[in-house]
Amino acid sequence: MLWQESTKIRLVVGLVVSGILIVSIGLTKGWQVFGSLVPTFAASTREVATSDAEMAPEFAPGNWINSEPLTLKGLNGRVVLVEFWTFGCYNCRNTLPFVKSWHERYASKGLTIVGVHSPELEDEYKLENVRREVASLGIRYPVVTDNDYATWKAYKVEAWPTLFLLDKQGRVRWTHVGEGYYEQTEEVIKKLLAEEALHEE
Repeated sequence: MLWQESTKIRLVVGLVVSGILIVSIGLTKGWQVFGSLVPTFAASTREVATSDAEMAPEFAPGNWINSEPLTLKGLNGRVVLVEFWTFGCYNCRNTLPFVKSWHERYASKGLTIVGVHSPELEDEYKLENVRREVASLGIRYPVVTDNDYATWKAYKVEAWPTLFLLDKQGRVRWTHVGEGYYEQTEEVIKKLLAEEALHEE
């Protein structure tokens, strides 16, 4: 009887320790531990030289909030930041203050931000919920819904949030996955805006 109790205690302790290890490893690897235990992929950044930059895919059809439908062709001559996000994403919420700040500071200088809302959870597919959250979060830049993931797939996105910076010709010059790198992203924004100014002189 004592042996059985001892075995049960060891089994429970082993399960608890295993759980702690899984959570610790998950946090290290960037998993959404408090949610679905789905990897969100480690943060990564990529800056591309003009000569190697590829043209960004156009936005797939969706419902636009804060704007009439936009196209990259129509935005030619402006620097464009494309942010893939969803309103229930904790990491997206952490990134949002910086994205909003860039809109406030650089929209008048040639930057257009487009939030591509690619949903993860069921309630994030509903347009009325997206509209409510966009207003509640104080987002004033254009947002387009991407419920069928057409734009997500075209950009080969794998995680929320992912940022793409396009130069005035619509070429992808900077990509960042995850939180952080806000100063570096802003430096690229300023660099691309300066390129535009140089080309116009």
